Amino acid sequence: MSIIGRFKDIMSANINALLDKAENPEKMVDQYLRNMNSDLAKVKAETAAVMAEEQRAKREYHECQADMEKMESYAMKALQAGNENDARKFLERKTSLESKLSELQAANQIAATNAAQMRKMHDKLVSDIGELEARKNMIKAKWAVAKTQERMNKLGASVSSTSQSMSAFGRMEDKVNKALDQANAMAELNSAPQDDMADLTAKYDTGGSSQVDDELAALKAKMMLDK
Repeated sequence: MSIIGRFKDIMSANINALLDKAENPEKMVDQYLRNMNSDLAKVKAETAAVMAEEQRAKREYHECQADMEKMESYAMKALQAGNENDARKFLERKTSLESKLSELQAANQIAATNAAQMRKMHDKLVSDIGELEARKNMIKAKWAVAKTQERMNKLGASVSSTSQSMSAFGRMEDKVNKALDQANAMAELNSAPQDDMADLTAKYDTGGSSQVDDELAALKAKMMLDK
């Protein structure tokens, strides 16, 4: 592919579309800048060469025009001097230069068109690089925010999963408590009925007189004697 064909692609390139397709804009923005600056160096060199060719073609065209005017001037001087043959020779040279002038004019137009295209490509590339440079930090900052949000979304999913696990754990704990309550109730129902008669008879079973009762009786007898 020729240099002009290569950089026609630059004219149709859309930097925003390129970034949209990038998997990692933070890394790709630097790579695009490196590539575009490398392209710019080539475009500058080619543009300079094309502009030089335009200047050369323009100079040759103007020189040919000047030569034709010069031949016509000499023809007029020859006629004034009465030298018609010399005037004829000058006019014949002018006629031959007209054919060359036509070719030079066509070459000059082509060179001017090429130079305009290269200047246009150069200016667009410079503009794209300037835009990308200006947006580079913003793109990287947005990418960092996007990655942070992505991590937060993953953590949120983990927290949601943990909440579900806690809920499931609570349900299991309720199930275990229910089973334990049922087991305790069953054990209570299965135990032998308690006989309260022994405790009831012990309440009225005084057994032998206590020492206090004996002392109380002796004290009563003494009081009777004193009377």
